[in-house]
Amino acid sequence: MSNSSIRDTFFEECEELLEALVEGLAAMEENASDMEVVNAVFRAVHSIKGGAGAFALDRLVNFAHTFETVMDKVRSKQLAVNEELMLLFHRSGDQLADLVEAARDEREPNAESEAAILKELSAYLGDVESEEEIAFDAAPLAFDAAPLALDIGEHDPPTGTELRRFDIRFCPTPALYANGHEPLLLFDALAELGPLSVTADLSRLPEFDRFDPEDAVINWRLTLLTSEDETVLHEVFEFVDALCDLEIAVSDEPVVAVDEPPLDSRASQGLPAPTDRAALAEPKAQEDTTPPPSAKTATASAPRDEPRGPRPTLRVDLDRVDRLINTVGELIINQAMISQRIEELELPAVAHLTNELEAYKLLARDIQEGVMAIRAQPVKPLFQRMSRIVREAAEVTGKKVKLVTVGDSTEVDKTVIERLADPLTHMVRNAVDHGLERPEKRAELGKDTTGAIRLSASHRSGSVFIEIADDGAGLNRARILEKAIEKGLVSPEAELSEQEVDNLLFLPGFSTAAEVSNLSGRGVGMDVVKNAVAALGGRVSITSSPGAGTTFTIVLPLTLAVMDGFVISIADQTMVIPIASIIETIRPNPRDLHCIGTDGEVISVRGAYVPIVDVARNLGLSSERADSSGVLLLVSTEGQGLTALRVGAIHDQRQVVIKSLESNYGAIAGVSAATILGDGKIALILDPDELVKLTPAAIFLPPASPPRPELRHA
Repeated sequence: MSNSSIRDTFFEECEELLEALVEGLAAMEENASDMEVVNAVFRAVHSIKGGAGAFALDRLVNFAHTFETVMDKVRSKQLAVNEELMLLFHRSGDQLADLVEAARDEREPNAESEAAILKELSAYLGDVESEEEIAFDAAPLAFDAAPLALDIGEHDPPTGTELRRFDIRFCPTPALYANGHEPLLLFDALAELGPLSVTADLSRLPEFDRFDPEDAVINWRLTLLTSEDETVLHEVFEFVDALCDLEIAVSDEPVVAVDEPPLDSRASQGLPAPTDRAALAEPKAQEDTTPPPSAKTATASAPRDEPRGPRPTLRVDLDRVDRLINTVGELIINQAMISQRIEELELPAVAHLTNELEAYKLLARDIQEGVMAIRAQPVKPLFQRMSRIVREAAEVTGKKVKLVTVGDSTEVDKTVIERLADPLTHMVRNAVDHGLERPEKRAELGKDTTGAIRLSASHRSGSVFIEIADDGAGLNRARILEKAIEKGLVSPEAELSEQEVDNLLFLPGFSTAAEVSNLSGRGVGMDVVKNAVAALGGRVSITSSPGAGTTFTIVLPLTLAVMDGFVISIADQTMVIPIASIIETIRPNPRDLHCIGTDGEVISVRGAYVPIVDVARNLGLSSERADSSGVLLLVSTEGQGLTALRVGAIHDQRQVVIKSLESNYGAIAGVSAATILGDGKIALILDPDELVKLTPAAIFLPPASPPRPELRHA
């Protein structure tokens, strides 16, 4: 493997470690006394430091070392975790991520921010450094070859626990120390698994005049009693595997943990010293320090009988997955073509052929769903990224904010996640800046002074729903309308419903901020959000209650490659409309149809008047007004709410492969993409929101008499 490939693998692993770091810090906020969580955070930082040392990323190593040293004080309970320290840990995690990103892109990181955080971290280490300086004694040392035995096991297993004995030979190379690793940290990690005895082999220690400080002359022999599997031990040495000689001998004979007598009673009972825990649990085996005949010696590459830890994964280039998805798309098209050709032959009913064709169809769909699942990823990394946005926005605005995430295991197409980061960032910042009140105002209203931003994701009706909710003051619709009139975006005589007022937030150049700040006030943001979500084939909606907060809902397709749609006819043309956008289909009754002006038409649906859009006329396929025949598709659009689309007929419901129209031909108003049907012809995929925008505004105006009832969803 080339050095470049190893480097790429390191940064891929850093992404996973940074995710674990963010998750661990969030868990520490809930329960800082949980040492498992603290150890997980420490290991994430230490692993990043170890890998960075292998590539001589000195700034990253230096920062990670200072960070993990402070975390080590928390682990040893020398430092109590409070709100101020947790905020510093979060900022340190953000800075660590910036340093990793800068190293990956081979650019200089923000030195000012790095120095400021290092100074704050170092402030917590001042006392330790002072103590170390005071404790330093320059008295000459007498070196001899006698081994040095230590016992650093801190976690004794419960009495009666069945343990396994591991004899470990650990021989570091000079490269291990040059890369910033410390054997003591490895021993600490082993000691968390059970009683550990450590013996330093000083037999290779040279005379003082021939001593080389850059050489590694001390080897270590360790004995560990633990109930864990051998795989866990190899994980401890994972980042130093290539920088040392490692042998692990495993005893097949189980050892049972026993209670240790008090220290002052050991000599009177003839028991061994506490530095020799192996002898205490297995006195017979202690007479001979060599592994018993039944012990098996394993290296890092030896097979394991019972692997533990995370499930194995395979890293695959995304281009390969995309090619596979395109091939599966062609398979689905081929299946549709075969089905249509067989139908055109008008063969007599043959049960075997029909069954085989149906089995082929189901198999193609299973393959498609399996391949799409490869590209599906949980939204958790995206939500974790928003925690930093919330912290930074809260710091700028002087507000106290907490982020609550729900459903972060919901899986979405990787492309959707990547393109959703920017719009989600805009919305989270707006929620902090505009949605939440200041702490003193919240206190006056009887609310918690710490505001809450809630991010949730879920699968519903074949779509992904992502909600950004706050518990702030809600939308000030009077202020929004006043600003829109002031900027000339709305006529002063206009009568708008609450939904229409809310949608004014998505107009370009619109802002209710009294002054321009680092977060808002320039009128750029929500229109970008709407355009970005629309480009993904989704939509944004708003619900708000005065004093209770505001919720923005983003509805997205599960994937950008394949979708379910209705095959419809419009003016003798075959087209496709996404099923996800259709609420219901209506065969209109003439008495429910009403004319507005010369061209407008509405239909009464359960007491609400819904405007009708003639799709054929909007696309320029027909110049005449259609009669009352045909089918109406009830859809919910962002611009006009509930709308009925008039089409000729519905022929079929099928899965279609989405082909980009803009990259292969060009943009067409009212059309989002194209697909290939079973007969080989190209069918356009319609965009309901864009179709409504092509409609003359007259049909959406209320008639002179009687007044139009408020539209509501059927």
